[in-house]
Amino acid sequence: MASIPTSRYLITLFFIALNFKSLYGSSFYFKNFGKDSNFSSILALYGDSNVTSDGLSLQLTKDLSSSVGRVIYKDPIKFYAGVPKKMVSFSTFFEFSMSKSGEGLAFVVLGDGYDVDRFDDNGSFGVASGDEFKFVSVEFDTFMDDKYGDVNGNHVGIDVSSFVSLKAVNLSRVGLGLDSGDRLQVWIDYEAGSRRLEVRMSKFGENRPVDPLVFARVDFSRIWPENEGFHIGLSSANGNSSQLCNVYSWSFKTREAPDWMHSEPLDPIVYKDREGNEIQNHKRSDCVLRILSALILGIGLGALGSFIGLFMWTIFTNRRPVAPEEYAVKPKPVVHDKALANEKL
Repeated sequence: MASIPTSRYLITLFFIALNFKSLYGSSFYFKNFGKDSNFSSILALYGDSNVTSDGLSLQLTKDLSSSVGRVIYKDPIKFYAGVPKKMVSFSTFFEFSMSKSGEGLAFVVLGDGYDVDRFDDNGSFGVASGDEFKFVSVEFDTFMDDKYGDVNGNHVGIDVSSFVSLKAVNLSRVGLGLDSGDRLQVWIDYEAGSRRLEVRMSKFGENRPVDPLVFARVDFSRIWPENEGFHIGLSSANGNSSQLCNVYSWSFKTREAPDWMHSEPLDPIVYKDREGNEIQNHKRSDCVLRILSALILGIGLGALGSFIGLFMWTIFTNRRPVAPEEYAVKPKPVVHDKALANEKL
């Protein structure tokens, strides 16, 4: 067997590396913020945010009223890639806790024209809002503000350039409390193909939930049609309270799927009720899909079994019987009698 030249291996590995580079772009992961983590070379702290003395967390707000703080990824994220340019997907995960009632915490995506060290006293979570300020955020709100139509003082919402949420869910219905002081986990995923932003939450140590807690259709290309760079961060403010907000870990990554992996955009189901029916309706649709999939699979397996049975029956019923060797008909030898032949002549 001929051996494959080493150069072919190198070429193959080169193309594999290019493929993975196209799949994954910017990324970082910090499980703590001690000196050994070297987080200061990647993340920037603004306002009252600082590292706790034990290095186990970032404390975004102080135990004082009107405290604001923010942590921002220093390098602008490229959410557009390829030729022609297309939006890329991203995922982020972080762990946090909040004590007492206050304004809360928000994961924010800001355009490159936004001044990341600017705090707005009239905005929520220290983030400026208005026609000139475009942003996308996932808010973890511990204050019920009537001017924004908040569900209550314990909800998660998805915002686009306004703190009147596109979708919001009451966390009390799923047994989660933002201001309990308990450590919570958050997964936020954006799929560029479907333009779907999903949020999942659980208590510390629990597995990632299968179903999203809340989701909405968000088209980044319409919000920022020509923006080349974005800033991502976690921003918090405590308003008139002394709420403390701590972040224990944070990871982020972007990914770009090749054209052959892109699926058709999926329009999320539109829900009318903001009180939390997202979960119930989503589970119901999943149940229907699973039932249909099981029926289709059962029908397919039944048809395959019937075909195999019919095929085998046809083979065995059309076979002709074969006599055993000892009963086989033997040919009778021909005897040539020369005397009899001469008499006939």
